[in-house]
Amino acid sequence: MDLLVIYTARLEECRGFYAGLGLDLVPEKHGNGPDHYAAAFPDGGVLELYPATSRPESGYLRLGLTVAAHRAGGRSGGRHTLTDPDGRTVVLTVPEEGRTTTGS
Repeated sequence: MDLLVIYTARLEECRGFYAGLGLDLVPEKHGNGPDHYAAAFPDGGVLELYPATSRPESGYLRLGLTVAAHRAGGRSGGRHTLTDPDGRTVVLTVPEEGRTTTGS
């Protein structure tokens, strides 16, 4: 996957949630478009959070993310099932010490 865009009425809350999972979300704006946030992954994929203004909120999604232990907000190795501010399920995988990840 190259791009995933999530439209939300809780932009700042979602930014805080996903940043807390180790994503480096940076503010962006393209032309006359809305302010939003984007996180680039090492493989070139991008996750963007946009305000749900002229577009409806993204519905239910189940996302799987893998982040390095040092970026996992103090979470231990293993799988953690979480819920974002909009109610989406996020399965966060934190590799055990010594294993490599793609989300470092």
